[in-house]
Amino acid sequence: MIIPSLRRPTAVLTAALLGVSLVLSAAIGASAQETRTINADNGTIEAPANPQRIATLGRANGSFLALGGKPIAVTKLRQGDFDALLEDQQAAYEAATLLGTSASEADLEKLASLKPDLIFISVPNADFEQMKEKLEAIAPTILLGFHSDWKRRVEVVAEASNKVDVLNKQKADYDQQVAAIKTKYAETIKNDTFVEVGSGEFSKVAVFHLNGSTCTEVVRADVGLDIADLGEGGQSRSYEQIGALADYDVILYPVDHKGNVTEAFRPMTESSAWQALPAVKSGRTVGIYCPLDRSYPGNSRYMESLDRGLAALPKDE
Repeated sequence: MIIPSLRRPTAVLTAALLGVSLVLSAAIGASAQETRTINADNGTIEAPANPQRIATLGRANGSFLALGGKPIAVTKLRQGDFDALLEDQQAAYEAATLLGTSASEADLEKLASLKPDLIFISVPNADFEQMKEKLEAIAPTILLGFHSDWKRRVEVVAEASNKVDVLNKQKADYDQQVAAIKTKYAETIKNDTFVEVGSGEFSKVAVFHLNGSTCTEVVRADVGLDIADLGEGGQSRSYEQIGALADYDVILYPVDHKGNVTEAFRPMTESSAWQALPAVKSGRTVGIYCPLDRSYPGNSRYMESLDRGLAALPKDE
């Protein structure tokens, strides 16, 4: 008669624990389903509030890696873009599953098998439209358009991946770096005219480009260099027009991540016409490393090369 009464507290306790477990499970489930609204280039996207399994395709690879992200899947980076990454970013890229050589050729079945909870993609709009339905069937997908402002791109990635604090720190460091350059080289920035010379396919056509990189836009807007705005992509010049570069006080030219003249631009630097330019003869040329993907860490590396180059310029007499 006593035994049943002794067993009742255990049953009550078990029921209570089960109830707590169900409440916790429900809370966890609700938390996992929380979303945030992201205004992307493909419209308003309901994305996970705290995504854990992010895949990146196309130029979105660099944007997420630059924020310290660890994607579960990527598409192949060009060697120059890989070299532009810091060591920890390279390690994160290599640890991810490779989906293909480009975003438009990504293995979407493999992507689906990885169960991402968010996808970043940066491809031409026409390519995205062909992939959109399949991508959105896998996970919420955020398009980073080729022609959107780079600052907006990184802000969208940071917001959607829950890395706004990282972005704010990067931006603060970059702003401090730019401020130091503007102070250190105030006279040069005020008095000298600049031109950026880009690389063409010299072995095929004798062409070079003026003020064509996105870095030109950055250094004009942020540092205030006197460097003409020649429109998106700059302007092309024939090889015979190298002499026109004599009109500028300082010439910026492309180098790789190790500081070496890029292969495509080397023939121009070896030409007699280049060697005869006043800025070249007086040592007033600056090798600039301009990573393709725009981010605050990428721009910081650009500013580092600008700082080294400006420091090496001969002093005005």
